[in-house]
Amino acid sequence: MHHEAPLYEFLGLTFNLANVLMITITSVIVFIIAVAATRNLSMKPTGMQNFLEWVVDFVKGIIKSNMDWKKGGRFHLLGMTLIMYIFVANMLGLPFSIVIDGKLWWKSPTADPVITLTLAIMVVALSHYYGIKLRGFQEYAKGFVSPMWILFPLKIIEEFANTLTLGLRLYGNIYAGEILLALLAGGLATGVGGTIAAIIPTIAWQAFSIFVGAIQAFIFTMLTMVYMAHKVSHDH
Repeated sequence: MHHEAPLYEFLGLTFNLANVLMITITSVIVFIIAVAATRNLSMKPTGMQNFLEWVVDFVKGIIKSNMDWKKGGRFHLLGMTLIMYIFVANMLGLPFSIVIDGKLWWKSPTADPVITLTLAIMVVALSHYYGIKLRGFQEYAKGFVSPMWILFPLKIIEEFANTLTLGLRLYGNIYAGEILLALLAGGLATGVGGTIAAIIPTIAWQAFSIFVGAIQAFIFTMLTMVYMAHKVSHDH
């Protein structure tokens, strides 16, 4: 449970090789799903195409619930990428973990705050970029001093708070799930009695963790579109 990360230093920078490995695997899995679902498109979708079209409609619904589609449509691909990537990332650490020489190599990449906070920073930075691009810098800047200029410090604090809560909420839920699974797995290895006592809770928690992973992917995507709407829409 308390395993070290495989770290590697290069040009004065320290890299977590487990994070590099897991985000690469997540990216490859999402890419394979996307290619498999769109390889043989048909007017009557089945199988993987049907699944991907459901994701398309689901994300479209998230966007339309937060902003006008004329502006929000440009974020459709971003939303699809986020929800699929985060869901797959959340699932990777559920079946098992791989430890080699005391180094934890296989886990959910979203069980690391560095990964989740990086995603959160990317989302918040994109919201500022599109806010300036679609509304113009002057009108966008007015949002930080409206309705009163005294609110400016609070709105700056809000931006940092949004970034922290977006990243840490995802990290906390996935990390806590993996810790509990590790504790239950320890019970499975304590003999026949421990195995019998732990097997049902382990299966139940695995199922619940799948649900939590799906919900967290949805929440992250939903909040992304909420932040985008606040920055690009005139009525927010």
